[in-house]
Amino acid sequence: MPGGTAGAAHRGRLRIALAITVLVLVTEVVGGLLTGSLALLADAGHMATDAAGLGMALLAVGIAARPPSERRTFGLARAEILAAVLNAVLLFCVGVFIFYEGVRRLISPEGFDGGATIVFGLVGLVANSVSLMVLTGGQRESLNVRAAFLEVLSDALGSFAVVVSAVVFLTTGWPEADAVASLLIGVLIVPRTWQLLREAVDVLLEAAPRDVDMAQVRRHITGLKGVEGVHDLHAWTITSGLRVLSAHVVVSQEVLDSVGYESMLHDLQGCLGAHFDVEHCTFQLEPAGHQAHEPGQCG
Repeated sequence: MPGGTAGAAHRGRLRIALAITVLVLVTEVVGGLLTGSLALLADAGHMATDAAGLGMALLAVGIAARPPSERRTFGLARAEILAAVLNAVLLFCVGVFIFYEGVRRLISPEGFDGGATIVFGLVGLVANSVSLMVLTGGQRESLNVRAAFLEVLSDALGSFAVVVSAVVFLTTGWPEADAVASLLIGVLIVPRTWQLLREAVDVLLEAAPRDVDMAQVRRHITGLKGVEGVHDLHAWTITSGLRVLSAHVVVSQEVLDSVGYESMLHDLQGCLGAHFDVEHCTFQLEPAGHQAHEPGQCG
């Protein structure tokens, strides 16, 4: 594919975010062990999955950039989508673990060093904020980069929760503040992970892109002069930034004879290109009655 996938354009952003994430991970593990803060260790656990996720995202970008072959005609572009699915699964596992540990600490609360926890939490918050700014430009274009963005966003919110829990503990002496912050981190992870997983699975199941109204596409096609109908209309996403549409378009023989196939195809592609964000369109032009002779699953 010319120019590679949407994620390839943001490889540098992913590398920067990975470097920052690893740095914060090491800092929070040391801080959690020194202070005894579960919230800090929970956020470090989340950072560990983020580091793995960012590493997978970078690996997937490299794999997806490989050229198409006779066997894999779209190349390995969907490696990025598979990486997004794996990231979502990792995030779910971390969320479940954090919930478990948070409930355990609520039942048996433990004290921690609030002052040091604030320092380590602020380090994580600042670093994650930098990563967010780095990834913001690419998360709208690539599902793979969006997975990384959501992970870092959850980290930033988690670091904020760590700082708040430490402040609450220092000012009120409430030992459950650490556990509550951990549960909040879990709450922040799960909904975003579910949304990411849904979008990635939709791509794997070749669902129509969410912002492409297939009924409207059908109306645009049948609204062209000479078009008598359309069937086998399909739209799907190969990977982020690469949408594909195919259709069998029934055209009156009179129009085909007068304007020609090339002009009709030009009109169809121009119509869809002007109104819908679809990268590749493939049309089969056919006369009325041809559908009855097609085998299989026309509809």
